[in-house]
Amino acid sequence: MPDPSPVLSAGTAPGPPALAVLFAVLRRLGPQLVEATLVPSLLCYVGAVTVGFAWGVLAAATWTALSIGRRVAMRRQVSGLLVLAAFGLLIRSAVYVLNESAFVYFLQPIARSAATALLFAASVVTGRPLVARFARDFCSFDADVGSRPAIVALFKRLTLLWAGAQAVIAAVHLTLLTTVPISVFIATATGAVWLIIATCVVVTVGDAIRTARDDGLRTVLAHGGRLYALAN
Repeated sequence: MPDPSPVLSAGTAPGPPALAVLFAVLRRLGPQLVEATLVPSLLCYVGAVTVGFAWGVLAAATWTALSIGRRVAMRRQVSGLLVLAAFGLLIRSAVYVLNESAFVYFLQPIARSAATALLFAASVVTGRPLVARFARDFCSFDADVGSRPAIVALFKRLTLLWAGAQAVIAAVHLTLLTTVPISVFIATATGAVWLIIATCVVVTVGDAIRTARDDGLRTVLAHGGRLYALAN
């Protein structure tokens, strides 16, 4: 991991306030969520209520493909969130082309959320919690930090938290899909996802800060909002 000290501001002290850490995480997570979930959902909704649902599906798929293509062309990192969103959207679009059913199109992410919940839970059972992989998108830390017992336990707890979140998202989406019109479903389902994710982000950051401090780790913020976890 690169040494953050050259890019730390003079007034930055170890252990920034929890709110500062939360804003740093949101600063990195927010654009990814907008790019991977909000914009595709908005494009799909606009297409569905204006020129037709098929055009909305095409617009959402095109946006996601261009997002990944732009990052690859610029040799920038493609986030795990964007990869997951692109894979799910690809499957959904292919299924829609085959049957032209909006219900089946939106049934795919419900199945994916349920499968993701099982995958996250299974990763804890196998001793390789998936949160450990996604954590590096938001915080840099050395291998010895990631292998500490307290941090390993943290990754397990947070993986189970996000497994539960995916299960709740699947249940909420299925309920809405079977009870409200498609145009209403797109808007309400997107809002529900953002609410659930926001809640889990706050819980995740709070638990991570508390665990790091209890385990004697320092958290520092570099210029640009990059977060580092360092051993004392």
